[in-house]
Amino acid sequence: MGSSSLPPPAAEFVAAFRARAGAGGALPFDEFMALALYHPEAGYYRRSAPRVGYGPGTDFFTASTSGPVFGGLVAAAAAQLLTGQDLRGYTFVEIGAEPGGGVLAGVEHPFGATRTLRLGDPLELAGRCVVFSNELFDAQPFRRFVFRGPVWQELGVREQDGGFVEVVVTRPLDVSLPATAPEGYVIDAPVAAADLAARLAAQPWTGLFVACDYGKSWRELTEATPAGTARAYHRHTQSNDLLAQPGEQDLTCHVCWDWLADRLRGAGFGQAEVESQEAFFIRHAGEFIAAITAAEAARFSPKKLSLLQLLHPTHLGQKFQVLHARRL
Repeated sequence: MGSSSLPPPAAEFVAAFRARAGAGGALPFDEFMALALYHPEAGYYRRSAPRVGYGPGTDFFTASTSGPVFGGLVAAAAAQLLTGQDLRGYTFVEIGAEPGGGVLAGVEHPFGATRTLRLGDPLELAGRCVVFSNELFDAQPFRRFVFRGPVWQELGVREQDGGFVEVVVTRPLDVSLPATAPEGYVIDAPVAAADLAARLAAQPWTGLFVACDYGKSWRELTEATPAGTARAYHRHTQSNDLLAQPGEQDLTCHVCWDWLADRLRGAGFGQAEVESQEAFFIRHAGEFIAAITAAEAARFSPKKLSLLQLLHPTHLGQKFQVLHARRL
């Protein structure tokens, strides 16, 4: 796929790509994505412009766009999952929050302290914690593989004719892929997301891990998504052109819940459970939902609208899932 019909890539991104690609001239897709999202000067997530919300210049919205209702649901669910624990001894740690934001900002909660770790902050965890993230893992660089007669090939990116094109790159195949697949089947393998989960779980903390994101099982990724799950987002429009406007659009793919759960279990967490966002909040924050519903019964209020957006299957309730696990 190419991007010749769009404006040329920004000069700072082209310079960063050339410096990284060197004489070979091509990068595996995950390295291209790391530059496009996280390069200090050219990366999408390094820009000071707003990305999340409904306002001018934004590209997508998330559950946090619904305001403090989302934070209240998260706090209530975490407290229920830690029933019997002294929550005053816990620090609620949010990882990957947008600048100026935080899921518990302005929200009453039972935790003794809160921390917000943003891009570039050291991922240091210790003591008793609730470690929370919202759409953190889907934004980690992923590797792309395509099955072509009859082997898996890794996809990468090369600069060409003033833009970027997809190419095959040679790199050790150290991801366990199916022995065979239909011709042209694409797997977007979220390896870095699994590595991040392992890094977080390896640190000396106990408590609750909660990740809100969108993902699939490994079986679904290898059998039910023949075109892969990678997508680009720009100005609230989804695109399959992953190479267009590098540094100016978001890149994402579904996480593999099996991989994340495996990393948690390997670090001593108990059963890692994945639920739809709708089921997670109804099951674990039911009293909070009931309180809002009762208080706002006489009107269709902003809080009730937020609940609808977060819980209804046609909005975010089924699109997103929640992985949670405890290590006490």
